[in-house]
Amino acid sequence: MTKKTQPLGWRALSPLALALAVAGCGGGGGGQDNAALIAAIAAINAANPPAPPPPAADKGCLIGDSGTPVTVGSGDPGDPAAPEPASGYVVGHKLVYAKNYMVVANHPLATRAGCDILKAGGSAVDAAVAVQVVLGLVEPQSSGLGGGAFMLHYDAKTKKVQAYDGREMAPAAATENYLRYIDDVSDKNPPQPTSRLRASGRSIGTPGAVRMLDIAYKDHGKLPWKDLFGYGITLASDGFPIGGRMATAISGAATDIKRDADATAYFFNEDGTPKALGTRLENPAYAKTLTTLATQGADAFYTGAIAQGIVDKIAVSKAVDGSAITPGKTTMADMANYVAKRRDPVCGTYRDYYICSMSPPSSGGIAVVQALGILENFNMGQYKPTAIDLEGGRPTVMGVHLVSEAERLAYADRDKYVADTDFVPLPGGSPDKMLRKSYLQERAGLISLTRSMGLADPGKLDSVPRGIDKTEERGTTHFTVVDKQGNVVTMTTTVEASMGSFHMTQGFLLNNQLTDFSADPNDAKDPSIKIANRVEPGKRPRSTMAPTLVFKKNADGSMGEFVMGTGSPGGGTIIQYVVKTLVGALDWGLDAQQATSLVDFGATNSKAKAEDTFSPTNVGGEHPAIDTSNSGNNDPLITGLRALGHTVNFGAQSSGISTIIRTNVGGQPVLTGGADPRREGIVLGDTFTP
Repeated sequence: MTKKTQPLGWRALSPLALALAVAGCGGGGGGQDNAALIAAIAAINAANPPAPPPPAADKGCLIGDSGTPVTVGSGDPGDPAAPEPASGYVVGHKLVYAKNYMVVANHPLATRAGCDILKAGGSAVDAAVAVQVVLGLVEPQSSGLGGGAFMLHYDAKTKKVQAYDGREMAPAAATENYLRYIDDVSDKNPPQPTSRLRASGRSIGTPGAVRMLDIAYKDHGKLPWKDLFGYGITLASDGFPIGGRMATAISGAATDIKRDADATAYFFNEDGTPKALGTRLENPAYAKTLTTLATQGADAFYTGAIAQGIVDKIAVSKAVDGSAITPGKTTMADMANYVAKRRDPVCGTYRDYYICSMSPPSSGGIAVVQALGILENFNMGQYKPTAIDLEGGRPTVMGVHLVSEAERLAYADRDKYVADTDFVPLPGGSPDKMLRKSYLQERAGLISLTRSMGLADPGKLDSVPRGIDKTEERGTTHFTVVDKQGNVVTMTTTVEASMGSFHMTQGFLLNNQLTDFSADPNDAKDPSIKIANRVEPGKRPRSTMAPTLVFKKNADGSMGEFVMGTGSPGGGTIIQYVVKTLVGALDWGLDAQQATSLVDFGATNSKAKAEDTFSPTNVGGEHPAIDTSNSGNNDPLITGLRALGHTVNFGAQSSGISTIIRTNVGGQPVLTGGADPRREGIVLGDTFTP
């Protein structure tokens, strides 16, 4: 048998090892020859370095700190997508660390959809498309293709923040009385059903989420558009288990849902009972819609069969039970003419930070930056929570008092001045006047340390007569994403109230977003004064959504490196949830999970009842740090606020905060994430345990 010649292993040896090897072969008189040989081999090694070892496999997007990692949606033990009854608050959420990429969303399957895209090299916007597609399936009560959204995007390369507006629009045929009269001339009865305006076709705005994602993708997309819909199509075709929040939403809206044939067939069993927790739900109509969008692009949503299906559903005039529904006036032209917009974000400084949030037609960004600007006049670090633990600790009386008072002042300005600026300009024509440091210092001077103001008056920012509109939105969901290149998306998305307008078409629900307009176009006290947030053709209703980004503030006051992305659902209380989270992280040093978990607190500037002389202060009674027994009289935070004149509402809050904070571990920048324990969300990424 012929002996095989073994290749020499010189290339794998360092010069020192080579020298030792050659010396070990003997030849004591060949020192010069050995030196020459070693030099020659070293030169070969330098010219032909060994190939680097293959990169370690990316094991991201899995769950489990120890033992066998679990794939979300697998059904294996430990799968966070396993259906559980809805709970007000789940204790024990821990901070999650990731090296390069991360996504936090309010449902495990949607979080996985986004993480898989990031793992494959997709951009933050790519992931946002995938997350929204799945949220519309597994969390239809909160958002979907038939709704609208706002997004902030940070480009790590250009250092630019861009706001994207996908808010729904009123149809061209709408008048200022669209929500209060069936017809301005011939029938001044309210739209039907009379007690449920949101269930009429008049509540439905032209959906904007799909077009907004389309323009953001054209700016920042990386993977092929068609590849972003795969997981959503699979889930819709194969089915998914109904989760706790969805099950509760179905049963809670049973009467309204049953007025729509498509919604009834999807959400209810043949015997008329609502499909329950854990039921495997397939949605072939949604899979078909997604397949069309994947292959034909966003234009297929605004023209053709999908658009016609939306228009036809809005025009329905009779419910399944035969009762009347006032149809909306949306046409195919309204669908084709919908425009998502790139807008400048609302930005301002807060202590050592630079804050950017959403611009009008959302009021959320202005209110968040205003509230922080007011709080900047107080040493909030003195009032950090006590007994800080995984859940964020117990807020102090003065901390809650100051934040709530600042928010009352911000909401007062919001109620008077903010609407769709394409129709109604802000005082001075931009947010600058409302965010001026001297103005916010004046507003801070209205806060007493010993007594709540109860209700705040708006500031006097110009002489233009404006009515006061306290209309508040509901519902929504939120997610935050950071990709491998450091680009960031923070996006709040909604169908308005839970289950939207209850109108379903082609596998998705349509919004009731137009109810965010003031139904009455005139001020309640002086009908000669118009309300800024009144209905007009092509106008977008005011929102409270506040997707927010935080950066370090450079010495010259400009925007520095990315620090934090956050946001929340919660309708009219979104501003409170976002401000609480920002103050928790920036002033009180809480990590991403603690700031997210922290007791929800704050105040709008709206009375609970018409005869009241105050707006209640919210303290989330679902949180384990709050004792709601004995009408709250055993809880030191509640009693302390009452002593300052606050009327405290300690009902459960429904935030869904999704937070990512960049920090350092061992001198290396890493991402940390927190998901709201009040919802079903999780954090995924290329995670590690420090």
